[in-house]
Amino acid sequence: MHIPATNRGAKGGLNISVAATKLAAATGGAVTLAVLATLLMAARPAQAAAKETIIYSFNCPSDGCNSSGVVVDAEGNMYGTAAQGGANDSGTVFKITPSGTFSTLYNFCSESGCADGQDPYGGVILDSEGNLYGTTVYGGASADDGTVFKVTPSGKETVLHEFAGSDGAFAFGGLVFDSEGNLYGTTSEGGTNNGGTVFKITLSGTFSTLYNFCSETNCTDGEYPNSGLAVDSAGNVYGTTYNGGANTLGVVFKVSSSGKETVLHSFVANGEDGMYPEAGVVLNGTELHGTTSLGGKDGVGTVFAVTTSGTESILYSFAAGVHGVFPYAGLVLDKKGNLYGTTEYGGSSDEGMAFKVTPKGAETVLHSFAHNGTDGYFPSFSSLAINKSGDLYGTTSEGGDGTGCGLYGCGEVFRIVP
Repeated sequence: MHIPATNRGAKGGLNISVAATKLAAATGGAVTLAVLATLLMAARPAQAAAKETIIYSFNCPSDGCNSSGVVVDAEGNMYGTAAQGGANDSGTVFKITPSGTFSTLYNFCSESGCADGQDPYGGVILDSEGNLYGTTVYGGASADDGTVFKVTPSGKETVLHEFAGSDGAFAFGGLVFDSEGNLYGTTSEGGTNNGGTVFKITLSGTFSTLYNFCSETNCTDGEYPNSGLAVDSAGNVYGTTYNGGANTLGVVFKVSSSGKETVLHSFVANGEDGMYPEAGVVLNGTELHGTTSLGGKDGVGTVFAVTTSGTESILYSFAAGVHGVFPYAGLVLDKKGNLYGTTEYGGSSDEGMAFKVTPKGAETVLHSFAHNGTDGYFPSFSSLAINKSGDLYGTTSEGGDGTGCGLYGCGEVFRIVP
């Protein structure tokens, strides 16, 4: 069940009740909200020692609200987007120094009719000159179907492309560079069959649609890609769709540089496999790693591996309690092949946690988020960022001690040292 762009929650995803309903439907009613609640209250073993530091707590609406993760440059500065808030209540691009000094680089909807874009859910990526690139879900000069944008270090914004529906709509995922500096991304809807697209765009703004999903009967090629992509040295891109495939539970796909799509894996509701991948994949040699928001042994999500030739295996099935529930965000890799990510729920306070999974599938809880007045909770749907030292950076959608969001807090930027 795809969540249309106009009906998604403030954080761009599902809440626990919707997830339970989806899980019950996919399993023929075997798992209900009551069962899920029981799972969430299961015994919680002790978590591993890891140091979390709160770098900045957002003030909403002035800083922006609902942040979408960060990227980190060589000097340790952090850059990201907030999907709402800011001067025009339509989202921002921000910068935070290593010492925690916050500045807004750009406020969306600064142009008439939001021609410059609105609601950037997908975060940003950096080029070697410090320029930032990302997508907005809405806005554009004409169709209000979203944009691809560039923001310079001084805060000047340029729209590289505005979507028009026929070439895609509602780009919730971020962007990725290939070796030549071209940008690739997905739209969750629009395209020839309104099932979403994979697109390519040069830095000068030359746009092309590489693939239109639902080009096969019953959308066996996938439907609704909600996330960004991974790209290899040959220009092939890899990702996931939230729906579609042989079992309508999502797929892992490959699209060649010439636009040929191959389904590497269709998820199956068989009690072991995952289902409904909200996030994309990370490429590690000949293997792709990702998460599914549901499925696995307990039905609350998995970490999976799929080879580029199409062999899938489940590295880890999430369990109840401290082990985490609903991994909506994607993964990052360290130099040893360990995988790091977050879950939206679970942990010692059932408010989300950060985890590590080894190449052999052993999981470690690095940090359990807690609504304690300063710590954040409910991690954002964007993947963590990792620096050369292996430190992890991310954002939460709520919590922290900023102002403007009452008792719940407006979220934070955090660092975890494993």
